[in-house]
Amino acid sequence: MKHLLKMLDMSQEEIIDILNLADQLKYELKHGIPHPMLKGKSLGMIFQKASTRTRVSFETGMYQLGGHALFLSADDLQIGRGEPVEDTARVLSRYIDGIMIRTFAQKEVEDLAEYGSIPIINGLTDLSHPCQVLADLMTIREFKGSFDGLKMCYIGDGNNMANSLIVGGLKVGMQVSVACPEGYRPDPMVMDFAQKDPGFSITDVPLEAAKDADILLTDVWASMGQEGEIAKRRIAFAGYQINDEIMAAAKPDAMVMHCLPAHREEEITAKVFEEHAKEIFEEAENRLHAQKAVMVRLMAD
Repeated sequence: MKHLLKMLDMSQEEIIDILNLADQLKYELKHGIPHPMLKGKSLGMIFQKASTRTRVSFETGMYQLGGHALFLSADDLQIGRGEPVEDTARVLSRYIDGIMIRTFAQKEVEDLAEYGSIPIINGLTDLSHPCQVLADLMTIREFKGSFDGLKMCYIGDGNNMANSLIVGGLKVGMQVSVACPEGYRPDPMVMDFAQKDPGFSITDVPLEAAKDADILLTDVWASMGQEGEIAKRRIAFAGYQINDEIMAAAKPDAMVMHCLPAHREEEITAKVFEEHAKEIFEEAENRLHAQKAVMVRLMAD
């Protein structure tokens, strides 16, 4: 694995390897065992979308691994004033050891990988959110013990989270059911991949998707950059909420996850959120451990 661009690029073996290393790094951190695996290394973090979890977890992760992280907002870079991505990639490759980018277009991430000579990590694009889904898979395995025989259900917008959860869930062997309204389905490239797998199903009936689910996931109805569509989306997604009715359709011991930030009483009720806060905030913490594993695999000598 040279880069982490999208879940579609990863094999099952690569995913499991990252999760195993993340478990190890989490154990070592909790027990005060140093792991300076990236001593002397630098990670450039390009942000064209704002962030809480992504910035703090990558910056802290690099520090814990003995390296250094540089925060690079679009306003601080020539890329924000029209310098081609390919030139930025070639320049930064001569200064630092890896780039994490959080941006809108998947093409920017792919171009950095094509023209640069250092590892590129997708911190989020409109297509994919692989770092979050690796943390999600880590959390599922922590709570459930393994992926064998599990059904994962996603309810809501067919956005970057849906795209990445579908691919990641199927690649580790889970059944994946999705409930999205017409017009808000996952990316066609993801649908082409998923519909070849007998473990995948998609519907516009949330209760149908949630039936006998072991894991329920959702995300905000309007992602960053879609603020102008909020009123329209509230109408389209009415009924696509994780609530007591949905929980009753899932298995009694179903876990609930949310990538955050959560809009209570929209995609999830406050009641369900608080009842499953343990899983949700463990999931948030696991961003740190999963991303450290990614950085070690891509950037360690």
